[in-house]
Amino acid sequence: MRVDEYLRHDSVGLAELVRNKEVTSAELLEAAIQRAAQVNPELNAIILPMYEEGRRVAATSPEGPLGGVPFLLKDLFQDYAGFPTSAGNRALRHVPVRRNAEVVNRWLAAGLVPFGKTNTPEFGAKAVTESDAFGPARNPWNPGHTPGGSSGGSAAAVAAGIVPAAGANDGGGSIRIPAACCGLFGLKPGRGRVPFGPNWGEPMHGASVNGVITRTVRDSAALLEAMAGSEPTSPYPIAPPGRPYTEEVGRDPGKLRIGFTEYSPLGTRVHPEAVRAVREAAALLEGLGHEVVEAEPAINGRALTEDFLTLWYGSMAALVDGIKADTGCSDADFEPDTLMLAAMGRTRTAADYVRGNDRWNDHVLALAEFHAQYDLLLTPTIAGPPVTIGRLDPPPWLRRAERLLVRTGTERVVTATNLVTTEVMNNLTATPFTLMANLTGTPAMSVPLHWTESGLPLGVQFIAASAGEGLLLRLAAQLEEASPWAERRPEGFSFPAHV
Repeated sequence: MRVDEYLRHDSVGLAELVRNKEVTSAELLEAAIQRAAQVNPELNAIILPMYEEGRRVAATSPEGPLGGVPFLLKDLFQDYAGFPTSAGNRALRHVPVRRNAEVVNRWLAAGLVPFGKTNTPEFGAKAVTESDAFGPARNPWNPGHTPGGSSGGSAAAVAAGIVPAAGANDGGGSIRIPAACCGLFGLKPGRGRVPFGPNWGEPMHGASVNGVITRTVRDSAALLEAMAGSEPTSPYPIAPPGRPYTEEVGRDPGKLRIGFTEYSPLGTRVHPEAVRAVREAAALLEGLGHEVVEAEPAINGRALTEDFLTLWYGSMAALVDGIKADTGCSDADFEPDTLMLAAMGRTRTAADYVRGNDRWNDHVLALAEFHAQYDLLLTPTIAGPPVTIGRLDPPPWLRRAERLLVRTGTERVVTATNLVTTEVMNNLTATPFTLMANLTGTPAMSVPLHWTESGLPLGVQFIAASAGEGLLLRLAAQLEEASPWAERRPEGFSFPAHV
């Protein structure tokens, strides 16, 4: 298959070609590898090629609903036996894992052909993909800008046409932010919907979930259908959907009551382009017959963020300590920002951690009360256009504070921790909208409905109530039909005229 032919299809379409014997799995894979050779040197989306393993899998003519479709795994939490899962970390980049993650097993059972792993910031801890170990991933719409994070490598690969869909995960916006930056569709499943085992049961109390980034809604539906369902290591089973997710695409969502806001939950500035994106989406929704009202949950966004960060800091401390114990590595094997976050975690007590987690329930209740009146919440996905590479690097004073924290990590650095917290909150002003869905465990999606005057994508976010994945897919498919985006591709990467 020629690359230009390969680029014309999404995952569902490629699988249909394989079933109809119009193309083989091996031919699809070679087209994907050729496409990677064309664009990856500039984008740095794939940081671990697994081409021979992909060829081995493709040669088996895998069957399943997505049989034979090339696929990329995110290099975080998506373990593939015999290959490293570096998580963007120097100490782990040459340490092969012993067994597959369950979500990878499900993708293999669906017939997908993994042939590489994608770039991510160290431990997925940033909304940009710029690790010291692998360098920055770049946005195909403008390589001087970020593709977002932490699934930025996956988003860059999909936007550039290496694959029509790629693995991702989302602990604070890491599916939706890159989707918004790269003109793609990104659905974050709700808590417990997709397995995280066997090595993890419920990271961050279920705030972190596995998923995908795609060009088309039907691809996301098909992949969610393949992924969803509990496993033996799941903390609890959740009820399956009323019907297959693939059947939601094209189904009438009915008249929805949608609350929207253009204001940052942190009370900080929102770029006029992000405001315009929400207003345009609201107008489109009204034109489709939905009721759209300016409204938002009664949630203190700063308090929610602080409660999230308490868990985030503690999780980073435990992660760093565990890797040191398992590998014998030192501080030199971690980025300064990671060590800073871990040190911040060590300044918190167990009581701080428990009290912060207890307050999560207040935010869950407030969002549930909002959803008792509104089917969905509409916001910008991010507070402005994708930033330039390096824009969110820590300033020199923060580097000095990081070194102080790493050396001491005690109550003597209260002043430094306050300064660091202030800087972390400042960075979050670029992505203040996504944490709510992670902390509350509700499903959410970023939909590519807006491009800036300079040609950069800027998606909008919808947050549903618990178990609302089906509703999100129904609305997304309606929006995709009303305002198609899949044929809109970045210039400069040799796309055919009609994709």
